[in-house]
Amino acid sequence: MAHFSSTDVARVLPHRFPFLFVDQVEEFIPGQRIVAIRHFSIDDQVARGTPPGVAIIPTAVILELVTQVGAVLVMERPEMEGKIAMILHIPSARVIKPIEAGDTVRVEAEVVRMKAQYGELHGSIFRDGELVAEGQMRFGIANAEDVMPGRK
Repeated sequence: MAHFSSTDVARVLPHRFPFLFVDQVEEFIPGQRIVAIRHFSIDDQVARGTPPGVAIIPTAVILELVTQVGAVLVMERPEMEGKIAMILHIPSARVIKPIEAGDTVRVEAEVVRMKAQYGELHGSIFRDGELVAEGQMRFGIANAEDVMPGRK
């Protein structure tokens, strides 16, 4: 098992502030499983578009968080150098309870299926040990230069 800081995560993902949502990785079993943490601060920018007094994290951000954690799991392998993962399909996703600014969540992702150019992950988000969101996603792997010219 390995632990990654936000700096390590930024080395793997193309995302940067304010769109990099993974704070740290606590558990990492290459090609199998990952556990990461995200703390949504009380004044987190992603909750600023909500009505006053309601600081709920948007569903799109929750899905993106799980996607980023899954991408670290898939992309943190030597053979993925110069590659990028892209969502192809989200066959199922549900938010069971809202996540609010100020919450710290634990994100778990596991590989369901992995091939050379595509795969499938299952992700879950927990707050205080309680499942608050989960879903499946299918992704494709492409050469980064083909998708993001200038990124190698």
